[in-house]
Parts: sequence; C-alpha cells; structure tokens
Amino acid sequence: MQTSPPPLDLPALAWIGAHPWAYPALEALHIVGIGVLLGSLLMFELRLWGLGRELPLAALARLALPVSLAGFALAAAAGLLMFASQPSELVANRYFVWKMGLLFIAGCNAAAFHARGGLARPDGWARAQTALSLGLWIAVIICGRWIAYA
Repeated sequence: MQTSPPPLDLPALAWIGAHPWAYPALEALHIVGIGVLLGSLLMFELRLWGLGRELPLAALARLALPVSLAGFALAAAAGLLMFASQPSELVANRYFVWKMGLLFIAGCNAAAFHARGGLARPDGWARAQTALSLGLWIAVIICGRWIAYA
C-alpha cells in the first residue's frame, strides 16, 4: 500500500492566503516584475535582431539586462511568497510544474547566451537564443495564467 506524501504546509506564511489583500497584492507585484523583465528583454532582443541599429548594443545591454534581472527578482520574490501560501496545491498543478520547468530552461538558455559571449557576438546563434528566450518567457506566462484554471 502506497501512501501519499504529507502536505507541504508552511504555517508561518498562512497569513498570505488569509489576508484579503495579500495574495492579490503579490499577484500584482508578480505581474509588474514579469512586465519589467519581458519588456526590457524584448527591447534588447529587438536591437539584437537588427531594429534600432543606431543604438549601441553594448550600451543597451548595460541598461536592459540589469532591469531584466530586477524584474525577475521582483517576480520571483512575489512568486515564492505566493507559492509558500499554497505549496501542496501548486506542486500538484501540472501548469505550475510546466512553468517551473520552462523557467529552468529559460535560465539555462540565458546562461548559455552569456557563456558563449552572445553580447559580443550578435550572430545568428545569438538571435536564435534570444528568439528561444522570448518564446520561453511567453510560455512561462501562459502556464502561469493556466495555473488558476487547472
């Protein structure tokens, strides 16, 4: 006879689900973080793909990439708090699992882009990696929205 694992309850963070404004406020912060992340990545990617050639790629990267990281940090912090308020439900949700897997792949893609010097070599491979990045982040957003409907 197989038993199911115990639920992942974090009582110290139960207030998030109990307070009428906490979870919606975290969702709003999560969405703002995603917007900042995706918006700044898109500007960088559009430049790498050839639009706005008058803008130096390195200068745009120095602006856009820290902004992207700040957006990711905000989305991740809010997301972790939302997760902590209902971990058992989220771990059982296939869209949440897909979202986490896609986030991992997006992170690996970003690390590979920087490891190969994609900023210094804006070649076809760098453009393909940024196109994959955009697709992955869109898929992360789609999975995130579907979490509520599974």
